Amino acid sequence: MQQRSEETRARIIESASKLFSNRGYNAASVDDICAQAGISKGAFYHHFESKQALFLALLDGWLETIDTAIAASKDSTAPETFTQMTEAFPSIFETTGEGLPMFLEFWLQASRDKKVWEASIAPYRRYHKYFTSLIKKGVDEGSFVEVNPELASRMIVSTAMGLFLQSLLDPKGAKWEKVARDSTTLLLDSLLKQGKENETRRLK
Repeated sequence: MQQRSEETRARIIESASKLFSNRGYNAASVDDICAQAGISKGAFYHHFESKQALFLALLDGWLETIDTAIAASKDSTAPETFTQMTEAFPSIFETTGEGLPMFLEFWLQASRDKKVWEASIAPYRRYHKYFTSLIKKGVDEGSFVEVNPELASRMIVSTAMGLFLQSLLDPKGAKWEKVARDSTTLLLDSLLKQGKENETRRLK
């Protein structure tokens, strides 16, 4: 019974993703989603209280990959955390690359619906808070040079979002996974205290 319920939920999510991408959020009705998934409306409302709740579940599903990568590195040093997070890039960019219309729908709907906007902006604020703490941790443990953690965090999140947007709009313009890895390495090198000390010695 539980397996059947999980399969039904997965069909709903898959069908909704296709319909939202092809028709847009407003044009795709609950009836359309049920017909696409081959289920009753009762089965739909058993899993989701509304079309909006389903829409937000799609957003949560994508963010889960990022959150899992963050959780997996919670006991590491700050530099190790940055390095470990790059291991999640293949999954993140694969998911992103498959969902251009869906991501555009998230952003479009967020501009129209306060609840969707709140749900969409919450992860950005959460990631900003996380990276602020991570950079502060690196400074405190002596791994990173003295920087403004708030500002550095803003730069990290802005860079990540910029790369995601570029990969969506120009998927063949670069090997985006490699660009993300190289960007992380460049950022890490700029933060590492040892690297700065070595550079200072070379200049003397």
